[in-house]
Amino acid sequence: MAAATRGCRPWGSLLGLLGLVSAAGAAWDLTSLHCHFGAFCECDFQPDFQGLECDLAQHLAGQHLAKALVVKAVKAFVQDPAPSKPLVLSLHGWTGTGKSYVSSLLARYLFRGGLRSPHVHHFSPVIHFPHPSHMERYKKDLKSWVQGNLTACSRSLFLFDEMDKLAPGLMEVLRPFLGSSWVVFGTNYRRAIFIFISNTGGEQINQVALEAWRSRRDREEIRLQELERVVSQAVLDSPHHGFWRSGIMEEHLLDVLVPFLPLQRHHVRHCVLNELAQLGLEPRDEVVQAVLDSTTFFPEDEQLFSSNGCKTVASRIAFFL
Repeated sequence: MAAATRGCRPWGSLLGLLGLVSAAGAAWDLTSLHCHFGAFCECDFQPDFQGLECDLAQHLAGQHLAKALVVKAVKAFVQDPAPSKPLVLSLHGWTGTGKSYVSSLLARYLFRGGLRSPHVHHFSPVIHFPHPSHMERYKKDLKSWVQGNLTACSRSLFLFDEMDKLAPGLMEVLRPFLGSSWVVFGTNYRRAIFIFISNTGGEQINQVALEAWRSRRDREEIRLQELERVVSQAVLDSPHHGFWRSGIMEEHLLDVLVPFLPLQRHHVRHCVLNELAQLGLEPRDEVVQAVLDSTTFFPEDEQLFSSNGCKTVASRIAFFL
């Protein structure tokens, strides 16, 4: 049964939402996050799809594809009583377009504790895997971490941020957990969700959006089929992506590739209004306009897309208040 709706959260700053990661991430203690409820370890898993759809509709600007793909994929997976493999989502797009926001909403509306749930695990290359020379130790630790936590509670969410900054090879230890084998190291892993986030493919997505605008196509007419192949190829061609020469791509273990389109001026305005609401302030035209005027747009001729999406909106508002 779905939990009661937990309401919609304005865009706001993601620093608080993503504050789960500890700077002491290297000193992992597998027992610290284990579920202590035995057979009842799904107690923290309380999906609220109404709240998720409400939040996405109100606060995720300009992402018709991401909204539809994420909700459809997660709903179908959660409602399947016996999935054959875990759900694997790969989020791609320009900076500030909402990738981290969507992943934080999934944690919030799937687990009672949100990003602070003991069954939500957020990994950052800079914090958890900073030294390429330690890759073999990272592989061993990551495999043990995933296996241990899935053994304790099969309903777990694993978020891997900034995949374009991750040393290649590390993700290979996850390959046995992402497929459709019935048993992996004695672990019940088929009910887990894995989310991989990166900017890789952002330039290709931007180009498709720009060409659509130039040909006077409505933005909402852009379909996944126009983006999926070029984004996948960008990942395969990038030696800086964590999936570089990876069996994860070759074996088609990604269930859904979710593209995030670049944000236009009216989308940034939407983010400014959301941030003002989050701060409990009434909309002020002079503040909204000042933020927009201080935002850099590209390409040089069209000045169409925000260079940083909505990423710097909060700090810019603080400057102009």
